[in-house]
Amino acid sequence: MTVRTIRLELARGPEFPEGSSARGYEFKAPLTADGSLDQDAWSKVRGDCTFRRFWDGAAEETGHLVHRRGNRWLFHYDGLTHEEDEEDEAIFKFDRHHFVEGEYVSITEHDGEQHTFRVVSVR
Repeated sequence: MTVRTIRLELARGPEFPEGSSARGYEFKAPLTADGSLDQDAWSKVRGDCTFRRFWDGAAEETGHLVHRRGNRWLFHYDGLTHEEDEEDEAIFKFDRHHFVEGEYVSITEHDGEQHTFRVVSVR
């Protein structure tokens, strides 16, 4: 089982017609042969499944990819207490995505806004 590094960059939208390589996420996770998240493998290597959020003009933030009941995946920020879990960023249908270059993923940010990101690399 190999933990892969997946880079997501902000996809094009009204505010960024060309997208933005300076805004996104890079995370580590085990993937199946078709590029889906491997929940069974994740449970064995969850401590290695980290992420970093890079956002032009803001401090870099880090944490871990976590799995919750209902097949929900989210980015949990380091240093948050259980009561602050609402700060975690939910990832829309992460369990159904294939992490291959060119695919798109939606993430709900801290501010409640949902943004679309493009998978730019899987290594």
